[in-house]
Amino acid sequence: MKKKVSLITTGGTIASKEISKGLLKSGAISGKELAALCQLPEEIEVNVIDVFQLPSMHIGFSEWAVLKKAIEKELADESVDGIVVTHGTDTLEETAYFLDLTIDDHRTIVVTGSQRSPDDVGTDVYSNLRNSVYVSVDHTLRGVGTVVVFNERIYSAKYVKKVHSSNLQGFDSFGHGYLGIIDNNVVSVYQKPIDHEVKKVGISIPRVDIVKCFSGQDGLLIDLLVQGGAKGIVLEAAGRGQISPYMVDSIEKAVAKGVVVLLTTSAEEGRVYPSYGYLGSAHDLMQKGVLLGSDYDSKKARIKLAVLLSVSEQIAIDSFSN
Repeated sequence: MKKKVSLITTGGTIASKEISKGLLKSGAISGKELAALCQLPEEIEVNVIDVFQLPSMHIGFSEWAVLKKAIEKELADESVDGIVVTHGTDTLEETAYFLDLTIDDHRTIVVTGSQRSPDDVGTDVYSNLRNSVYVSVDHTLRGVGTVVVFNERIYSAKYVKKVHSSNLQGFDSFGHGYLGIIDNNVVSVYQKPIDHEVKKVGISIPRVDIVKCFSGQDGLLIDLLVQGGAKGIVLEAAGRGQISPYMVDSIEKAVAKGVVVLLTTSAEEGRVYPSYGYLGSAHDLMQKGVLLGSDYDSKKARIKLAVLLSVSEQIAIDSFSN
């Protein structure tokens, strides 16, 4: 009996067409058109579902909710062995992590895309899509959650990020490496995450913003976000979690108003930690009610914080306090 894969398409460069010299229309190709262009494995039955035909920067929490529902509908069929989602690369890492965080199923969800359009010389569309189908039905990855397949490599959704704007090796996972490779249709897995964290999503996702911190910065952005109704603010700080001292007063006021403030680092590797005792350090911010975001990058931290806050503020605080 053939294995079954649900191929869910959302647009992106992988489904793009040239509309004028040098310009592409993202999501111009339907999922069925895309599947027909690729030499998908004949021994695997692939069912195509079009959900969106959008550039990935046009996809946010509302679209993620629709995509999540579409995936869970497919997973309700026990005969489905795996899921592949095609997506634009600019926010691919965010969508992958949202799905990883919110879908509880032992079967593998693969998110993939391409750096070049289907018509470009040396396009990566066909290999990425074909490899993703093979990965989605590989039993070695059962229970891992959502993974990203790109340029013959398999990455954990939690740590993968786009590292090049155009190169075919567009994704990496600094400090953690990739989980495995696909070579001539053979999937080889070298490592797997120990834990797969899944969180419930509430009915309404609150506003959570990211503030990238820099030298000499004041609290203007913090003040404006609080006025704008942000329920959470993620600080992308330097090193172990240091910010400009001129921001501290605004952060204290935000916390006092019930805004959950979470500290992350702009460094590619390592986690925030209370190593210093001066004004604006991670230790100082902790004393003022700021939560530490461990080794999450700011985008993934924003997603997790928003999902947790959609259920309750206390759940968010407890989750990042452990």
